[in-house]
Amino acid sequence: MSVSVGLVGLGYWGPNLARNLLRSPNAELRWLCDLSTELHDKHRPGFPDVRFTTQLEDLLADDTLDAIVIASPVPTHHRLGMLALEAGKHTFIEKPLALTAADAQELVEKAEAQDLRLMVGHLLEYHPAVLRMRDMIESGELGDVLYAYSHRLNLGQFRRDENALWSLGVHDVATLMFLLGDTPVEVGARGESYVHDGVEDVVFGDMKFAGGTMAHIHLSWLDPHKVRRLTVVGSQQMAVFDDMETERKLTIYDKGFSRSGNPEGSGSWGEYVAKREGDISIPHLPADEPLRLEVEHFLDCVATGATPRSDGRDGLRVVQVLEGMQRSLENGGTPTQLETPAGV
Repeated sequence: MSVSVGLVGLGYWGPNLARNLLRSPNAELRWLCDLSTELHDKHRPGFPDVRFTTQLEDLLADDTLDAIVIASPVPTHHRLGMLALEAGKHTFIEKPLALTAADAQELVEKAEAQDLRLMVGHLLEYHPAVLRMRDMIESGELGDVLYAYSHRLNLGQFRRDENALWSLGVHDVATLMFLLGDTPVEVGARGESYVHDGVEDVVFGDMKFAGGTMAHIHLSWLDPHKVRRLTVVGSQQMAVFDDMETERKLTIYDKGFSRSGNPEGSGSWGEYVAKREGDISIPHLPADEPLRLEVEHFLDCVATGATPRSDGRDGLRVVQVLEGMQRSLENGGTPTQLETPAGV
């Protein structure tokens, strides 16, 4: 089944989604919508058979359209998503799902009431390296996950409309929760505004999970290094995902520790902890583009009725965590206790 699709938003990320939709054998890209006619002129040569419009109503009124992909600015996600769902369209919304948990909850409830697929663009949940890490965690290869941390750093993109937490942190929060298969019970964040007053360009965030696992994120667009790295430390092995590497995306370290009695046998010293140093391995991974995999997953879910991996409830949980971190950020780093939204 070919899924007929319209896309809203031809700014930074929209053209990448449009390119994958156009190339997919499972999609028929019919509409590209953006308020800017200059962007229409820029992209029309690459999409000669697609209709361009400045009016979202053209997509909503097209009864032959199965789905709408929303890649517009974040403050519009809730409003446009609701319009798409109310029009009976399966809906893909770029991350984050919304700016508040209340708005995200409303989108989830509307999709479920309409029996429509709602998916969020948590891209790294489709990355082959992240999927391999998830498999290793679930199979027990890493042992018990003790803690995890990520760095998303760069110099530039000094925004005025959103801070580093909301601009950069969505990927890391979503990926850490996906890998750990859980939602934190407590979050905290500290940051500073060095470039624009009131807009934190450096943020350090923390997540604490019920089982004792903790995670840390470092976000900045004021850093000399361009880094996109995530590390998971297990009791048996440790794994590092480095998205800036061209070939060595995932590295596995056979390192850890073991406990035993006093090496001299008296037992009076209690447990003895020994460090273990083993081999370093680089697993072979498929060379698939994560965005292509994400788009194909959405199309398949629309065609089959399956629940997307990064569905609306996944998006809601991520927004809830970001919202809690934002409260902590505004309160000088005081930890925020999280309550699970109704139905999640």
